[in-house]
Amino acid sequence: MKIIRIESFCNEFVGFVRVTQEDGQQGWGQVSTYHSDITALVLHRQVAPWVLGKEADDLDDLLDTVFEREHKFPGSYLCRAMAGFDTAVWDLRGKLQGLPVVALLGGSSGELRTYASSMKRDITPADEAARLVKLRDEQGFDAFKVRAGSEVGRNQDEWPGRTEKIIPAMRHALGDSVELLIDANSCYSPARAIEVGKVLQDYNYCHFEEPCPYWHLDQTRQVTEALDIDVTGGEQDCLLTTWQQMIDDRVVDIVQPDILYLGGISRTMRIVKMAQQAGLPVTPHCANLSMVTLFTMHLLKAIPNAGKYLEFSIEGADYYPWQQRLFRSSPFTVDAGKVTITDEPGWGAEPDPEWLARASYRVSES
Repeated sequence: MKIIRIESFCNEFVGFVRVTQEDGQQGWGQVSTYHSDITALVLHRQVAPWVLGKEADDLDDLLDTVFEREHKFPGSYLCRAMAGFDTAVWDLRGKLQGLPVVALLGGSSGELRTYASSMKRDITPADEAARLVKLRDEQGFDAFKVRAGSEVGRNQDEWPGRTEKIIPAMRHALGDSVELLIDANSCYSPARAIEVGKVLQDYNYCHFEEPCPYWHLDQTRQVTEALDIDVTGGEQDCLLTTWQQMIDDRVVDIVQPDILYLGGISRTMRIVKMAQQAGLPVTPHCANLSMVTLFTMHLLKAIPNAGKYLEFSIEGADYYPWQQRLFRSSPFTVDAGKVTITDEPGWGAEPDPEWLARASYRVSES
């Protein structure tokens, strides 16, 4: 398999990628969300020169070559750009074989349990409880994630006392039969995170995400060692060496790679294998309804150490206006708290042509 053309269709928030091989067959993928227009430039300038016209059957080796050739730029943007190429190649592989990507990864199509993931901090505990109860009753979710503290907040809450109120409010409103998760987004020092974690334990929460600044692995490990609740993290980490250290040192109880932040399916599968060897489950980060959630659906249905559920954003146009009308037909329908992966070849979904027509376009060819 040789890719002879890479096209990107982007705006500031999201960017689709189309690859074409020598015989004209094509596949669709996506660079990571947020500043996707910048990421697309990186794709064409720093990824395309090393992959166009090269054999892409061994995607791990090809992406390692990109990383080595761009060794002066080992950070997030390069990985976010590589993800666009990687995910488009996986779609192409699926279409060539007439199989969904989940099957190529060793799994099968079908239903997948979700958890309803709130992104909001500017919402009162009462209003948050009301909308989650509505989702439970109407769509059948039986697991929910809310937000603690303020994002990278240096121990500050979104407003004084919000966290102490939202923790019991969710349990009282949703009852004992649902699983409750919470995300601190790098807010706390270890001491404060442990204080909050003990309250979470009192109310039987099961998942305490990114309690400390994620780049301080030692801080997160202190929290993990002090609490019984599962401490989770990893969404921001894109370097394989950091992941190896995180897993070897048991920094978290559950690992949460983001397929698009990390560099695609192939690199994420390396994290899956590291975690499997260490006996750790994988519950990936996928916090919006672009293709990243679709990619994660296929991954979770294929890996042996999959976590209990798929993250599924509950935010609509008021929070993610750019998320609207991305696909020809939405691949995201929740029924009884589950989504379904179809048997359609590749990812089973393609961008909406009208969206593509409005996007900024670039092309690189061999």
